Amino acid sequence: MKITDSRALGEAIRKRRKELRYTQSDLASFSGLSVSFISNLENGKPTCEIAKAIYVIQALGMDFVLEKRG
Repeated sequence: MKITDSRALGEAIRKRRKELRYTQSDLASFSGLSVSFISNLENGKPTCEIAKAIYVIQALGMDFVLEKRG
């Protein structure tokens, strides 16, 4: 999936969380982050901390990969 902004990243994270049948509370619980952070991340808040976002991505069994265009 091509991620072009924080909103698209949040949508991808939400989709994966729901595929796994986790609630935001479940994800917050096992990641050690707050439900409000998970909510902000899924809603595309542009000021979410990148390190925490990457941690959530990994916790959901996903990889964050950057590729050169073209």
